[in-house]
Amino acid sequence: MNGIESYLAILLGFIVVTSSPGPANVAVATIAMGSGRKQALVFALGLAVGLSFWGIVAATGLGAVLEQAGQFLIALKLIGGAYLLWLAFQSARTAFGTQKAVVRPISGRRWFIRGVLLNLSNPKSVLAWMAALSMGLGSQSTSGELIIATLLCMAFGFANFLCYALAFSFPSIATFYRRIRRWIDGAVAGFFLIMGLGLIRSAMSR
Repeated sequence: MNGIESYLAILLGFIVVTSSPGPANVAVATIAMGSGRKQALVFALGLAVGLSFWGIVAATGLGAVLEQAGQFLIALKLIGGAYLLWLAFQSARTAFGTQKAVVRPISGRRWFIRGVLLNLSNPKSVLAWMAALSMGLGSQSTSGELIIATLLCMAFGFANFLCYALAFSFPSIATFYRRIRRWIDGAVAGFFLIMGLGLIRSAMSR
């Protein structure tokens, strides 16, 4: 593969993994519909930073170490699973609560931290990075090519979360969300519950 073909292969693999429905994309879409564009954009920035961290880990070769570091990986999965279960509980409480949900103001800093934590708590991100990078890089690849590929994927990761935040924050979508909020929050709660239990089960089965 030449340089351009390598970058395209990496980006294609990364796009498939990153843009598909997952905890991060579901979360930013829900926040955009329920809390607004500004909050969703800050949350999306946090998600991008968390995702980029795992990209740096994978690019520096630490990803292979993490795959072998059984105890550390188990701890990450347990933390990630617990965090997803907490998100499931929060969504379920909103969906099935008997009283109207009380919207408490959350600072931009807290939205950003929540976004970072959501992607940092998912060790599968580093495996996704490694899979994507391995699609276009080989033993003959230079460190410069690795850096460029990582930066390209980081840029797409941010663009992906940004698009989710913008797309689901339009007034018509927000109005639609308010009409069926309980159903959406219930579905999101179930999704996070399945993902959280799956992550914890994966940790316990090692």
